[in-house]
Amino acid sequence: MLNRYARAFFTRVFTPVARLLLRLGIGPDTVTIVGTLGVVVGALAFFPRGQLLVGVLVITAFVFSDTIDGVMARMQGRTGVWGAYLDSTLDRFGDAAIFAGLAIWYFEGGDDRVMALLALACLILGSLVSYAKARAEGVGLTANVGIAERADRLVATLVATGLVGLGVPDVLLKVVLALLLVASAITVAQRMLTVRRQALVGV
Repeated sequence: MLNRYARAFFTRVFTPVARLLLRLGIGPDTVTIVGTLGVVVGALAFFPRGQLLVGVLVITAFVFSDTIDGVMARMQGRTGVWGAYLDSTLDRFGDAAIFAGLAIWYFEGGDDRVMALLALACLILGSLVSYAKARAEGVGLTANVGIAERADRLVATLVATGLVGLGVPDVLLKVVLALLLVASAITVAQRMLTVRRQALVGV
């Protein structure tokens, strides 16, 4: 949902940044890689130590690279297979780092096994959401449906985590993760049913 409504806005916002980076000789692949490294470091260096707000701020500073690299690629006329593949693959690293960092903290210093298990479940279901779409495209079908796309899951998780880092009770993050878990499971089911309908029509 956020992908549809926010893409145009952030494209306008980050176009000057993308233009500047291209003038400096920095390519979109470099921005993709640096952005992913920043997200991974922010999640795994700060979340496991309970520094949730700092981790969210670092991640947020780098997560917009996912938009900037796309703008840069379009400016260069390089919207090809490699860029899309690199971007999608590295997104999985960033997402995994965020939920793994939360799981580590709540298994250890945070001392909340339920929260840790919810974070791990969101990591797994989030990967399945992405896989369901990628596998559909791999067999020549589409699965562009679902109530919990990547942007939705990421924003909800980071906002809730940041608020907990500011002192809001942990129960907020627990509720958000539980809702994301349910929404992700529904999204996987939606994508599977969509692919099934397409496959049966093709028979």
